[in-house]
Amino acid sequence: MNNQRFRCYLVTQQGDKQLHGQVVERMLDDLPLGDVLVRVEYSGLNYKDALSASGHPGVTRRWPHVPGIDAAGSIVESQAPKLLPGRKVLVTGYDLGQNTWGGYAEYIRVPGDWVLPLPDGLSARDAMIYGTAGLTAALCLDALEKHNIAPDAGEVVVTGASGGVGSLAVAMLARLGYKVAAVSGKPQAHQFLRELGASSILGREEVYEAGPKPLLAERWAGAVDTVGGTTLATLVRSARYRSCVTACGLVGGDALSLSVYPFILRGVTLVGIDSVECPRALRERLWSKLAESWRPAQLEAIAREEIGLDELSDALERIKRGETIGRVLVKL
Repeated sequence: MNNQRFRCYLVTQQGDKQLHGQVVERMLDDLPLGDVLVRVEYSGLNYKDALSASGHPGVTRRWPHVPGIDAAGSIVESQAPKLLPGRKVLVTGYDLGQNTWGGYAEYIRVPGDWVLPLPDGLSARDAMIYGTAGLTAALCLDALEKHNIAPDAGEVVVTGASGGVGSLAVAMLARLGYKVAAVSGKPQAHQFLRELGASSILGREEVYEAGPKPLLAERWAGAVDTVGGTTLATLVRSARYRSCVTACGLVGGDALSLSVYPFILRGVTLVGIDSVECPRALRERLWSKLAESWRPAQLEAIAREEIGLDELSDALERIKRGETIGRVLVKL
């Protein structure tokens, strides 16, 4: 089977060191070593994939490379115990799509430890509507619950609400009965967010306060922040007593200017969210919830587009420019 050819979106470095992505055919022998060979049915579009395809050194450093940090499909070959051929599986995080060839290909080969069987009730397509974005949103919600932020505690704010993590967080929080304030700078996304269950829509300026005040008026019982920078600092300073703020993004900046006052006077908890190296037991528990009790009724509506490999170059540019809403699926 190693002589079989497959299609993939390959990013190569040209003579002038510029990166160029295109759909090509490769042999299975070109894939990296690994315990499990998976025939990919679906992947998804993530901001991190755009960074990889454009050569961000914090994401990808080896070329040629196939991006795609998410993949779902069926096992073709396996040397891993309990992962038998024919089993439907998903892979998110770890090094997939970073320096290991990723999900924008008809096949991936990965270590068995990276592979999770699809929970009952989730198709490969469902799993990629979630993808890394869904797992990240679930980690945020799990942190809120662990810090006793119940639906009756007050309003939970979600920044970057029209993006993948944000839209899934809005839908899941609303599904569980939380009152959700969705922050978005895209007027065209407001109706979409209301349909997902947001109780109010805020502009970005309403959660951006760059002034010197160490504390702002108490407002939020909890927060899911996908932006970082001054927005995250504003949320922490305006969080209620004993609230929880989760941080999972840095598109608004990686610096955080805060005093200790929100933490020692209000008991605010700031939780960092990492979905890349998330422990396997936690992954399994959260994917089970995503398949059942946390699954929003509007999951299908969050899949705003479905594209093929030939449309990837344009889609990667659009997500990098912040022009996408919800989730974009890549069908292999």
